[in-house]
Amino acid sequence: MTAKTTKSETVLKLLGRKQGATTEQLQKATGWQPHSVRAALTGLRKKDHDIRREENAKGVTVYRVAGQ
Repeated sequence: MTAKTTKSETVLKLLGRKQGATTEQLQKATGWQPHSVRAALTGLRKKDHDIRREENAKGVTVYRVAGQ
């Protein structure tokens, strides 16, 4: 029997990538609205995940887990 991946696990997986993830990418992966994505990021921070907000070369905000 296979365990189902939660949306929070999906978010963490995307944030763990070298390039991180944009709000739009997180929305597409989860089906959430922008405010729900931001709330999830806040929730992960409260669970002691070190989530960083940065801008990529194109000026787009990306989020990633620190040290990734």
